[in-house]
Amino acid sequence: QQGGQQQGGNSGEKRKRERINREKININKVDGQGKSGKNGQGKKTAKVFGQHAQPSDEDVSKQVKETLAQLQSKKQKNTNFKKERREKERQRRLESEEREEQESKTIKITEFVTVNELATMMNVPVGDVIVTCMNLGEMVSINQRLDAETINIVADEFGYKTEYISAEVLENIHEQEDKEEDLVPRAPIVTVMGHVDHGKTSLLDYIRKSNVIAGEAGGITQHIGAYNVTLENGQHITFLDTPGHEAFTAMRARGAKVTDIAIIIVAADDDVMPQTIEAINHASAAGVPIVFAINKIDKPNANPDHIKQELANMNYLVEDWGGKYQSQDISAKKGIGVKELLEKVLLEAELLDLKANPDKLAVGSIIESSLDKGRGYLATILVEGGTLHQGDVMVAGTSYGKIKAMFNERNQRIKEVRPGEPALILGLNGAPTAGDRFNVLETEQEAREIANKREQLQREQSIRTSKHVTLEELGRRIALGNFKEINVIVKGDVDGSIEALSDSLINLSTPEIQVNVIHKAVGEISESDIMLAAASNAIVIGFQVRPSQAARRLAEREEIDIRLYSIIYDAIEELKSAMEGMLSPEIKEEITATLEILQVFKISKVGSVAGCLVREGKIKRTNKVRLIRDGIVIYTGELGSLRRVKDDVKEVSAGLECGLNIAGYNDIKTGDLIESFEEIEVKKTL
Repeated sequence: QQGGQQQGGNSGEKRKRERINREKININKVDGQGKSGKNGQGKKTAKVFGQHAQPSDEDVSKQVKETLAQLQSKKQKNTNFKKERREKERQRRLESEEREEQESKTIKITEFVTVNELATMMNVPVGDVIVTCMNLGEMVSINQRLDAETINIVADEFGYKTEYISAEVLENIHEQEDKEEDLVPRAPIVTVMGHVDHGKTSLLDYIRKSNVIAGEAGGITQHIGAYNVTLENGQHITFLDTPGHEAFTAMRARGAKVTDIAIIIVAADDDVMPQTIEAINHASAAGVPIVFAINKIDKPNANPDHIKQELANMNYLVEDWGGKYQSQDISAKKGIGVKELLEKVLLEAELLDLKANPDKLAVGSIIESSLDKGRGYLATILVEGGTLHQGDVMVAGTSYGKIKAMFNERNQRIKEVRPGEPALILGLNGAPTAGDRFNVLETEQEAREIANKREQLQREQSIRTSKHVTLEELGRRIALGNFKEINVIVKGDVDGSIEALSDSLINLSTPEIQVNVIHKAVGEISESDIMLAAASNAIVIGFQVRPSQAARRLAEREEIDIRLYSIIYDAIEELKSAMEGMLSPEIKEEITATLEILQVFKISKVGSVAGCLVREGKIKRTNKVRLIRDGIVIYTGELGSLRRVKDDVKEVSAGLECGLNIAGYNDIKTGDLIESFEEIEVKKTL
């Protein structure tokens, strides 16, 4: 059985081999039929093999040529593409190099860089820059700072263009960009402007329900204050209070820059005053929406329509009369219409859609700054973006510091200030100028560097831009008469008042008298102020500040004039009076008598003596005289002697005769007239 199985297996294997051999195809003997195997009955797998007949030599060479041609064309295409790409790359590189060269040939600088810095920026030896400056007639040293004009000429000489950037740009204070999703609504900032006694302060008092500003000198709010008010509906409004008099133009102009809406207050029993017009102009120039508040409507002689008419004449047509400006009749004392006024303010605020990002480093403006003896430098700030926290490091103008404490308008300590809110802060190392922008920075070192750099620039700029009197100008002024100067040092309690007073004093300058404010600062009058006054022959004006004991003693010793005021107008008026005293007085002639010469005597050793009759007036021995012949003045001089009969007299009245001779002049004739006159000094006014 086993043998039978083996035999069967062998025969099966044999059959399999035969089948394989039978199906094997000799590809060299294939006829070229499309079918495979015997009579086309072969398996499908055989289709893979032997589908093409043997190609002839001609076919092969043709195939080779075609393949070569294809390869050649592909190569050509590749070459063209690469060439194009290379060309584009070269073009781009050239443009980039050109741009870089352009940029490298433009130096970005602040004005007043040193010779050394300029040489480094232009990558040239510092000696070459010095030589160029010498060729321009400027003898400079390596660390000397150059002005813009010189920088431009020197840079041009070396083939560079100049681009001036401000100190702020140079400092690279990066303010974070606000994303739309981060913005949240903020309180509107409203400035109340108007004439000095039209009720601006009363309106703010009524709104704040407290009499904070009563009793200020001269009825003027001397300081710009900022107050955050919560209304009955929970909404907030921040009010800025700007002084109303023309002397405070500078402060008010700054107030109008940080504000969103302006309330212009006008008294219904008065006219639209110059200060009101000025306030309207400031608001319009700043592009600030205006709401008119017509105050004092409770007075018997109030006429709101008269005010509206005056405003219409100035092209400010109120809504009641079909215009676009909102107005509200109010009584600040009694509170009539105040609620409606605030509603109109909020309506304007809604239209403005005021938003800010509270989640970034705080930025904003300085509203006011002052020096408090116990607490140091104080600054009233208004946050415009971000949130200010106690402990933040701030830089404002040339001052910087870490915020030690913050207070609101009710003098309560607060930990943070959000956008649109004001606060009083402690911790700065100086008093920044009202209107300065403040930024919160990461580190105190960064803030110090920026403040120091600004201070240096400011100092150099002020030195360079201080106007020196040219020889031509001096010649012109001397030709006018004695040219005089008044040097003034102004110290005050707050920055805004100092600015206003300084501007007013400088404006008093005339072609004959120049007023120079050589130093102005916040704080008490110190010994260094007196030393400066002694060195520059200046007077010291203190506005709501007093000198220290040491300064007072030094002033007495150096004989320095210290003037203290609490009202700006007093300071201006007194300086004006002082200037009038400095003016060379006008000489006015007053004719005292007219005499007719009746007879002429020749006396040896004396000369010609005239016997005269006093026609009118009274001639005095001290008078000057004019000799008139046929209506023409022949001589003007002094009396040599005046006698009546044989006595020397001091005066001779009308109707009496006298004898006189004119000192140093003898050509007198009978019939000539003598006119005696006095020269009177008349005080000039500005």
